[in-house]
Order: sequence, then C-alpha cells, then structure tokens
Amino acid sequence: MTGRSGIRIGGGEREEFLQDLVTNDVRRAAKGPVYAALLTPQGKLVSDFFLLAQGDTILLDVPEEAAASLLQRLTIYRLRREVTLEATPLSVTVGIGDPPEGALPDPRLAGAWRLYGAEGPGELSDAVRVEHLVPAQGAELIPGESYVLEQGFERLHGVDFRKGCFVGQEVVARMKHKTELRKGIARLGLGGPGAAGDAVLDAAGREAGRLTTVAGGRALAMLRYDREGLTVNGAPARREA
Repeated sequence: MTGRSGIRIGGGEREEFLQDLVTNDVRRAAKGPVYAALLTPQGKLVSDFFLLAQGDTILLDVPEEAAASLLQRLTIYRLRREVTLEATPLSVTVGIGDPPEGALPDPRLAGAWRLYGAEGPGELSDAVRVEHLVPAQGAELIPGESYVLEQGFERLHGVDFRKGCFVGQEVVARMKHKTELRKGIARLGLGGPGAAGDAVLDAAGREAGRLTTVAGGRALAMLRYDREGLTVNGAPARREA
C-alpha cells in the first residue's frame, strides 16, 4: 500500500500563494482534484501532488515520503503571505474502472478515480501505471533529479503553460519549446526477466536507460529515445511507447 499524507493550506491568500509556485492552475481545484508539482528553480522535481479545494482551505494530497520536505519548502516560500500550512492525516483509495460512490476523477488518466476518506491503495497498481505510462514517486519520480516533461506531465495534465509563472517555469518552457526530448519515460516489452534498476543496453552494449517499474512482461524505464537494439539481462526488449 502506497501511503499518502495531507498538507492543508488556509488563509486569504492561499490560492494566489500556490498559483505562483506550482505547475498547474490552482483555480481548477474548486471543481475536483488537480495534478501538479512543485519544482526547484532549476526545474527539477520537489514533489508531485493533487490539489483539492475543501471549503476555505486547499488540500495537498502528497506521497507520504515527500510530505515533510514539501511542507518545509512551502514554509520557506510563505514569507509574509496570509497563508497557513498544516500537516494533516489523509486516507485515500485510488483505482481505475467503475468508481465507487463519492469518488472524484483522477485527472491523470481517463477512468481513474480517487476516493477520499477511504483507506486503501494510494497509487494506481504497477500494471496500470506501466500500461498507461504513469510515473510514481520513488520509482520514476526522483526528487532533485526528475524533469516533469521527461515524465509525461503534460500528457498527464500536470502542467499548464498558460497559467502564468511558477517555480522552474523557464526550464520547463525551454524544454517544451526549444529542445526535443532525448530521454524520458518509456514502456518496454521484455523478452526475459527484469527488475527495477536493471540496465537497458543498446546494440553496442552501451547503457540506454534503466528499468523503474516491472509488471508481468512489461516495464517502465527511463530511456534514451535514440537507442536501438535494446536488451535487458541479455534478452530483447522492445519499446512499445
């Protein structure tokens, strides 16, 4: 079970405070969960999370292992804003398919849902994530290392380029408009055994990437897109997406 934690943000400037910081449009959180991230000024991930407006507060639904560092970073940015920050327990179940009563749509993926107040798996199953190229904290999403466009955040509705500035925006915008992504998340069909951390080699025996999540005979990998003749542990590996 993947644990989740909450950070509750209150105060009269809560929306403006977050709007200046995170990758997505906070105003949409009044209609349902919004997927977003906080980045470093260098454009690298601090954490991904969901935003949900609840009364006169905004709830950040964040991976448990990232909650303390995210709260610390938000506290630094608060300065003299009329904003309160409070860690809060959180129970949420995530799934795909027919939603239970009271579930809200998970914006990353059509058919996915999030049910708050219910204790259960806090992340989509590995098989679903591999099928739909959905990264997860600690597997594909590495704080201080990951770039969100390489992780598919635009496809997952986690970045809004029209909302205005956010921390790390210049790096993200440059990656979108001025460069072609040479590496990022990919799905591989494996011809043999594989485990997270295993190297993906190209036809010349050079490392082209590493597996991050394995489910059945398929895997997510952080991969260089220009490499061919891929193998994992000596067996062929075919890029599917």
